Amino acid sequence: MTYCLGIKVNDGLVLASDSRTNAGVDYVSVYSKMYRFEPAPDRVFVIVTSGNLATSQAVMQQLKRDMESVNAVVSLCSVGSLFDAATYLGQVSQGVQGQYGQALNSSGINGESYFIIGGQIGAQAPDLYLVYAQGNCISPSPENPFVQIGETKYGKPILDRVIGPETSLEDASRCALVSIDSTIRSNITVGPPVELAVIRTNEYTIGQYLKLDENDTFFRSVRERWGEGVRQAFLTLPRFPWERVSPVSPQSDNQPVQQAVPAHPEAPQMQDLGVGYSPQMR
Repeated sequence: MTYCLGIKVNDGLVLASDSRTNAGVDYVSVYSKMYRFEPAPDRVFVIVTSGNLATSQAVMQQLKRDMESVNAVVSLCSVGSLFDAATYLGQVSQGVQGQYGQALNSSGINGESYFIIGGQIGAQAPDLYLVYAQGNCISPSPENPFVQIGETKYGKPILDRVIGPETSLEDASRCALVSIDSTIRSNITVGPPVELAVIRTNEYTIGQYLKLDENDTFFRSVRERWGEGVRQAFLTLPRFPWERVSPVSPQSDNQPVQQAVPAHPEAPQMQDLGVGYSPQMR
């Protein structure tokens, strides 16, 4: 398993991927899941992939051969739009799976691969597509301007909360790193190095590219600050009523009284947060 994502904002695209592949708990390797292409001055593409590694690599090799061949009917050099590029990618993937599918199925191996392709062609706006193993594709919506493949569930919450069309490329890039780090922390089948590529609108090149291993100073800083920020945010959540006051044994007049209960030892000094809270009842 792996985890890859693509984000589409007004200023361009961000794509990110991990590099772990495994065929069981006793065979774990590192392979890049990101492929970058700048086949002409007016176009740029980044592709990330999950699923069967052999299928993914065969598809990428076919894309490269088509770009180098003068006889190729279609290639990334000739497609007229990102949708055409995604459709072509799906067709190549289907061809590879068809070539080896029967042998793989007879061996009990899943030969499917999934892809995210992002880029820009000519004066068209940058675009992004998720290409399924079946060859069809979808693009993100303004309400959810991102797509994911692989182990998607752990990294989705921050994307839902942070990413919108107006998000800057820099914030989208930080969000992508946190999304992948959250997945790495929760799933052993996802791991570094993490690759990140940024395509700015109308630049027709991969303006920024990073490959970050687990000891990279910048990546470690992002991970540590995010973890500490989440912990501090958690400590500011409102206390339950029973954490602040609790009844004690009645006094001589048989009337219950309230006794202060200490707040969480690490909780910061807070103003009134509701549910009967009083700063005097810490």
